[in-house]
Amino acid sequence: FVTRLKKNTPLDVIRENHVSKNSNIVSDRIGHLPARLANSRKNPLQVPVREICVVIESGKQLRIVTNDLDASAEEIAELYKQRWQIELFFRWVKQTLRIRHFIGVSENAVRIQIAIALIAFLLLRMAQLAQKAVHSPLEFARLVRTNLMHRRPINNLLEPLQSVPINQNQLNLGLYFQ
Repeated sequence: FVTRLKKNTPLDVIRENHVSKNSNIVSDRIGHLPARLANSRKNPLQVPVREICVVIESGKQLRIVTNDLDASAEEIAELYKQRWQIELFFRWVKQTLRIRHFIGVSENAVRIQIAIALIAFLLLRMAQLAQKAVHSPLEFARLVRTNLMHRRPINNLLEPLQSVPINQNQLNLGLYFQ
């Protein structure tokens, strides 16, 4: 596993590994996490872990913890960076594509659900760019959602619905419910 540590999480250091001066790695230490992480929770991990302090592009320092004691510190930092890109992708999926939960649990089901949401998102964006009346993507999506069951040109979505003329040949149910 590779994850971040909070700033205030203590680490009982056993050994400190050598770090090159010209890299973004500040420190590389091996130690134990505390026996209790909070008053209500015991630490289930009793094996030594590795803490790597990394300075990212913004200048912020991150504390990364892993159970991989053999890989280089640069590899672990890169692995965390890739993991973070995956986290950002799923955050985008939840916020933009509005996928709150996955219907299926298999890899294929998740792929299909994401592909369908992406197709719907791209079709909405293309339709929104094709018209000139609504500039906000969110407002356009709401407009399409309210007019989804009406057959109307995209440019006429803002106009009020025309009332459908009543056909006198249809059954008049008002006679039966009086």
